[in-house]
Amino acid sequence: MTTATPAPDLVHDADEILLGFATALRAAGVAVTQDRTRAYLDAVTLVGLGDRAATRAAGRATLCATPEDLERHDRVFEEWFSRDNVTPMLRPRTARQQPTAALLPDDQAAGSGGPDEDDDPVKAAASAAEILRHRDVATLDPVERIRLAGMFASLPVRLPTRPTARRTPHRRGAVDASRTLRASLRRMGEPAEIRYRRHSERPRRVVLLIDVSGSMSGYADALLRLAHRITQAGPERVEVFSLGTRLTHLSRALRRRDADRAIAAAGDVVPDWSGGTRLGETLQAFVDRHGRRGMARGAVVVIFSDGWERGDTTLLAEQVARLHRLAHRVVWVNPHRGKDGYAPVQQGIVAVLPHVDAFLAGHSLATFAELLEVVRDA
Repeated sequence: MTTATPAPDLVHDADEILLGFATALRAAGVAVTQDRTRAYLDAVTLVGLGDRAATRAAGRATLCATPEDLERHDRVFEEWFSRDNVTPMLRPRTARQQPTAALLPDDQAAGSGGPDEDDDPVKAAASAAEILRHRDVATLDPVERIRLAGMFASLPVRLPTRPTARRTPHRRGAVDASRTLRASLRRMGEPAEIRYRRHSERPRRVVLLIDVSGSMSGYADALLRLAHRITQAGPERVEVFSLGTRLTHLSRALRRRDADRAIAAAGDVVPDWSGGTRLGETLQAFVDRHGRRGMARGAVVVIFSDGWERGDTTLLAEQVARLHRLAHRVVWVNPHRGKDGYAPVQQGIVAVLPHVDAFLAGHSLATFAELLEVVRDA
């Protein structure tokens, strides 16, 4: 289809040009989220839209996640910024013209109209992000879910470690008699600096068991994003399973680097989304097939579930007790744990509490950060 040639003097605002480019890139198959778009606008604001090379580098750094994305970005960039109708009209920015404000929800972008709020949009955006960190993920609207998805990258992840039998040189620890003696002999028997050694460490395995039943559907996406974040910290030391009417291994899907594609791949693997749950039977399947064969031995096992059990709670208690005997630590994360007025009265929770080492909340980004600290220190 032939398009009309635009008038030579037709100009567009810089934000309009950049948002249009992000939309075109999304249409080309790149997973451009709202948070990536905001980061792109902020980056171009710093380097200046007049610098073509810097604008291109900003897009590659903020909008792309895979080599395929880089190829699509370069192709769309050449097409988009070679058009005559995207001549930027760069005007001095006011607080209301900040790129971050254009991507905030309407009530936050508009503000209350007070001069103090308009004078510092960075503080306003930071405050909104901090509020979002403490919101229950099951109550978020689609726009807030997109913003929250981009905030998972800020979670600090450090896998727990365990000592090994091997000893390595260190600044402190037990005296390394052989190294100290050899150093003395090299000095013809004169006293030498005392050498030390200690047990080396290696990452401890982490196993994540995520309940994907109907009662947990509001938290499933956030929990899978958390699992993806942990998996990226140590792909070979983290295993992820979904619990529902059956046990499903998700580790391979979640090892993809791009979070959105990993979540989509996990969704294709799980056959029982938002169905019923038989925690006792699925945990028994995990212990029999994987736990006793070594996956759970000495590991930190984290179970994400609200404890609603349709089956026999006695079986559930027995399987968690078996898991506790195999694992180094068993952590149970309940999304309702941190809500006002919550009491652990569900039969499933009452049955498993004697056999877990920690019972934590898991309904917001802030509680996820607290969970990561518990896992790190396990």
